[in-house]
Amino acid sequence: MTGYLFHVVGLYIRVWDIVDILIVAYIIYRALLLMRGTLAFQILLGLSVLFLMFKGAEVYQLATLYQLLRQFWVSWVILIIVLFQPEVRRVLAQLGRQWFWRTRQHGKSHPVIDAVVNASETMASQRTGALIVWERRTGLANYREIGISLDAEVSSELLRSIFNTKSPLHDGAVIVSENRLACAGCFLPLTRNPLLTRSLGTRHRAAIGLTEDTDAAVIVVSEERGTISLALDGNLEKISDGKQLKRRLIDLILERPAQRTAKETR
Repeated sequence: MTGYLFHVVGLYIRVWDIVDILIVAYIIYRALLLMRGTLAFQILLGLSVLFLMFKGAEVYQLATLYQLLRQFWVSWVILIIVLFQPEVRRVLAQLGRQWFWRTRQHGKSHPVIDAVVNASETMASQRTGALIVWERRTGLANYREIGISLDAEVSSELLRSIFNTKSPLHDGAVIVSENRLACAGCFLPLTRNPLLTRSLGTRHRAAIGLTEDTDAAVIVVSEERGTISLALDGNLEKISDGKQLKRRLIDLILERPAQRTAKETR
């Protein structure tokens, strides 16, 4: 028959059937990767147990349990949206980002990156805690609104003065947007990942929490250990020195969308 790839046990399988299966498998695979190691993954396991109980009650005719779980699964779409709201938002945001072309600016020198790296190294050596958020493709307007608007030129001196322990803004985060220091004193959402080590402080958990929902790159300077870390996509990477931090920022920050204006991010 035309249009069919092959015939198996009375079934005619088309090429588009295989494509359909591969697409669904890929979506499930990406969803599991996003939820791996998070509270959502444990919730998914719990829902799987309830589903098995539901099918068991149907097979063994446990009427009361079956009707109870049946009502539970009737509204499964709303249930998934409510329970997995952060993960659903994160998946949709990543899909949107991946469908647009990105341009890459070449060059080893970038004054804003140089200023951030210099400030991070200096604050790490002085054991001054800092949280520097670099906005990439996902807008952070809702977090900027909470902080104190600056719209200032990024400089090492300004960053170090903001995170000075005597500054009223040192406890919050600063957000760099469109190569400008957009705001300071911003508060970020803490991660809900229960598998993270308890040795991580509030700054590190806030950095991870923001990168779980957005594609922002967050630099964390530890006050206790005098170390620098980089949070990205819900993971925390230890940075050995300023050269490594500069290389990572050039790789991440200079990959910009083809069309982006300052007006769209404010």
